[in-house]
Amino acid sequence: MANFDLTNLAVKIICPNNVVKTDDTDLPSVLVYIPKFKNSDVLTGGNDSTHPAFIVNGVEIPGFYYGKYQAKVYNSVAYSLPGEDPTASINFDTARARCEAKGAGWHLSTNAEWAAIALWCKKNGFLPYGNNNYGKDSRESNYKAVPSYYESNKIARVATGTGPISWSHDKTMAGIWDLNGNVWEWQGGIRLVWGELQILANNDAADPDNPQNATSTCWKAINAADGALVDPESKTTDSSAHVSGKTVKLDYVNNKWTYSTSITNAKDESRSCAFYQVTADSSIGDAAKVMLRALALLPDSDVTTDVYEGDYMWWNNGVAERCVYRGGDWNDGASAGVFYLSGSNSRGNANTAIGFRAAYIPEIR
Repeated sequence: MANFDLTNLAVKIICPNNVVKTDDTDLPSVLVYIPKFKNSDVLTGGNDSTHPAFIVNGVEIPGFYYGKYQAKVYNSVAYSLPGEDPTASINFDTARARCEAKGAGWHLSTNAEWAAIALWCKKNGFLPYGNNNYGKDSRESNYKAVPSYYESNKIARVATGTGPISWSHDKTMAGIWDLNGNVWEWQGGIRLVWGELQILANNDAADPDNPQNATSTCWKAINAADGALVDPESKTTDSSAHVSGKTVKLDYVNNKWTYSTSITNAKDESRSCAFYQVTADSSIGDAAKVMLRALALLPDSDVTTDVYEGDYMWWNNGVAERCVYRGGDWNDGASAGVFYLSGSNSRGNANTAIGFRAAYIPEIR
């Protein structure tokens, strides 16, 4: 048996849902397998449809492999490895390219995949902690991870997977690490254009053959009445929003983000509210609400208090295109977490607190 096979066997003995996979460079990445489930398995208000993370190009898949660790780039290729300073200062398109350089099936984490994991965490009663307070979690005083990067003489980034067990998504060694804080993580398949929410269907963003450039025709809006995906009303080449009253938009009402078919308060600035306060008005039909909840963009139907432990949502609904990263960084405190989202920056944004994560679907050839 080859040394790699022995390594993979050892990992699976300790963590049965983990696997070590090589890519086109013959170098390894550690991944966590997420098996298929239905919306109703993770959402109180969910239907019995398969969660969108498990549908690619109209075909259901048995599951996907998710990077156990935030990505580290070597020779322009992304890897999921423990004990690394996660690669940061990277923009959306470059992050995608570093993942796709690994070969067929490899891709930048999509919002559908992130949402599936976040919803699973909430359903199972544990939202992971992480590096959101300069090397530790804001709720923990004794636990710290291994520092890997400092800013202003304070701990900023920490080495991947070196935090306590509470930083794992399932609170075991077999889980996914650092989903809360450390560095923001770019997500594919989601953006805001002049306040209109646009996505790629299901988990089609996992397939590199479905382009995600600014003018791609793969981007779709959500019909507010029935949740169907339709051609967007607004384009990145427009100079202002187009609002017909048919597709899902983001409006800012009473200092809260509200899904609506109209926009009464558009501004080219980043504004926020607690995730549990995000609402949908009467113009948004039930099917569209289920889709938003499945993508971790709207609280579950039974939520009346902050069961998301302080996570926040930020958007900018007054500009041509804003892409999404999730999770937060080392100084976001209680606002960080698996439901934390920032949709306020351009695809070209890059700084020391923005990273990414790779995922893998073998059915994509």
